[in-house]
Amino acid sequence: MDNFYFPAEWARHTATWLSWPHKEASWPGKIDLIYPKYCEFIKVVSTGELVRINVKDEEMAAFAKQQLMVAGVDLKRIEFFEFETNDAWCRDHGPAFLINPDAKQKAIVDWGYNAWGGKYPPFDLDDVIPTKIGAHFGLQVYHPGIVMEGGSVDFNGKGTLITTTACLLNKNRNPHLNQQQIEEYLQNYYGVEQVLWLGDGIVGDDTDGHIDDITRFVNEDTVVTVVEENKNDENYRLLQENLNELKTMRLLNGKQLNVVELPMPDAVVYEDQRLPASYANFYVANAAVVVPTYRCASDDKALDILQNCFPDRKVVGIDSTDIIWGLGSFHCLSQQEPEV
Repeated sequence: MDNFYFPAEWARHTATWLSWPHKEASWPGKIDLIYPKYCEFIKVVSTGELVRINVKDEEMAAFAKQQLMVAGVDLKRIEFFEFETNDAWCRDHGPAFLINPDAKQKAIVDWGYNAWGGKYPPFDLDDVIPTKIGAHFGLQVYHPGIVMEGGSVDFNGKGTLITTTACLLNKNRNPHLNQQQIEEYLQNYYGVEQVLWLGDGIVGDDTDGHIDDITRFVNEDTVVTVVEENKNDENYRLLQENLNELKTMRLLNGKQLNVVELPMPDAVVYEDQRLPASYANFYVANAAVVVPTYRCASDDKALDILQNCFPDRKVVGIDSTDIIWGLGSFHCLSQQEPEV
């Protein structure tokens, strides 16, 4: 598509996009508890790039500024945009930025968004966020006309994308399309040549198996993938299946994928609900890699493994125990805008 492609997350960013959390139903009884850690995330990211935040109005922006100031965030690094959203999950409803390095151009793909198969209406405001951002910056916006979420795909920046059948082939997304047709959309609009497919996502994931909770590229030929050591845990079998599948995969150049195993945290249960806690939901910013932690023994081990994967960046753990009650963490909440 005009030599545009979706870069890897570790490619240099102009900014990180967020949608300020305001929907109480996403964190029932707990939304006030998430702001300190959310603002800590913003503080870390903003040391290396701008942070651009979608808000409803001046009142929401003022509340956000107040929270950010308490956290010690440099507000000169923050830009607010009055683009109202239904919810906070900018990875899924935010703009998918493409770049054409030769022409020094940037564009946006505005995929359809239906709140993970119509689970959490209304989602009409979220669905139009990419086009609003594109209009503001005068960017070309492509409309493929099918449902796609940013958390369902991950990229190596060299022509390969990884995803899951559990999500992309779910009948609540694009029931009229088969696997080959979906691959064609991915190739045409993300500028990739190869699509790798895993199976299921982790238990408690209401997105029907987003890849960003299980397997992530950390460089062009290496992935980290979460594994469960406890054979009695309900995640054990499906994560072993994904691990075995990864070991058979080859990249475009015929090389086998390097596979680095990442532990799973202890089960996080709140109000009798198993939450989709995973260290794979990290976010790669210019200045740091921000990793969700869960107040358990495997936190340090996961941080050490990821630090080895990103030797050029500082790996920072931020407690996500309250944030994960919303069924997502730092990667789900953010979307990178690459430099061109």
